[in-house]
Amino acid sequence: MPLRNTLNRFFQLEAASGLLLIAAAALALIINNSPLSWLYGSFLDVPVVAQIGAVQIAKPLLLWINDGLMAMFFLLIGLEVKREVLEGQLSRPSQIVLPGIAAVGGMVVPALVFWALNKDHPSAMDGWAIPMATDIAFALGVLALLGKRVPVSLKLFLMTLAIIDDLGAIVVIALFYSGTLSNLSLGLAAACVAALIAMNRLGVVKLGPYMIIGLILWVCVLKSGVHATLAGVTLAFCIPLRTRNAESSPAKALEHALHPWVAYGILPLFAFANAGVSLTGITLESFTHHVPMGIALGLLVGKTVGVFGLTWLAIKLGLASLPYGANWRQVLGVAILCGIGFTMSLFVGSLAYVPGASEYAGEDRMGILTGSVLAAVLGYAVMAWASRNKVS
Repeated sequence: MPLRNTLNRFFQLEAASGLLLIAAAALALIINNSPLSWLYGSFLDVPVVAQIGAVQIAKPLLLWINDGLMAMFFLLIGLEVKREVLEGQLSRPSQIVLPGIAAVGGMVVPALVFWALNKDHPSAMDGWAIPMATDIAFALGVLALLGKRVPVSLKLFLMTLAIIDDLGAIVVIALFYSGTLSNLSLGLAAACVAALIAMNRLGVVKLGPYMIIGLILWVCVLKSGVHATLAGVTLAFCIPLRTRNAESSPAKALEHALHPWVAYGILPLFAFANAGVSLTGITLESFTHHVPMGIALGLLVGKTVGVFGLTWLAIKLGLASLPYGANWRQVLGVAILCGIGFTMSLFVGSLAYVPGASEYAGEDRMGILTGSVLAAVLGYAVMAWASRNKVS
């Protein structure tokens, strides 16, 4: 019963967050295409400076959201992944075979679709990873509209797939989207990680010391050239999940406290700050441009083919079985919903096409929004059709 209550709370929270994301993105689009567009741009360009002694961080508000607040999002992802690996859906190989195989297909095929449409444009190829990720909050928000007609096993399949997807995105960001490296900052970051690991091994269970060193780690990683959000994942992996005595789990306590702030605050703010595409001068040709088209088709077609195709192959080869109570039409619907990239796709897009430095900056958002909206609408339609009469 406690496990069922925890899962129900997770699904309800993620679903509500997904609906809030939709509202935030729609609001950004409306404001940036109205007479108040100047206000939207001015809000994101507000300079924010933090300084202690000789250490200074000066960035516009948009980058504080993308580099700072999103580090909290990645901290939450890291905590969820650690819990799932040690105690949850990822703790037994039999539980992760099917979503793991599906996740691989859902990462590889969209990247191939993007590559096929952009291989003749070397400067555009930086965006190959944009259509790889699945936005779990958005996808579960769409599933929530169908209520109890969707089997819990299918929601767990989607959740586990998306978590593995996020792990893949983290690896991709670390390997392919880091800038010029600073050896001094990397050395200081390594010292912070060593201190975090030492505290874990020594049985420190108070969150305060971890958060203080984690903040220092974030600054060091930010200055190092490696993307600062990876500091959140590193910190999460170092916070103890299990304790030696009867103390409550620090990792679970932090995850419980952080989840509502991320779901209802950080992610909607990120969506608002990054989804405001200006539609001025946009024509049909704008959507058929190789970058937005590669992203949109990668999300809608690549995700569907990759997730559904490898799920079908794994089951036909006897490597796994269909989620309990689900049918193939519902699996197809979930595969389409995996094409809702949104949050993570917008984030990777901001790294791949930096405003002011890339000729494709902004074009990625057209592809992300188009692909994600189409995946949400078609995925919902297929799921509604497939769930009218359950077929085992």
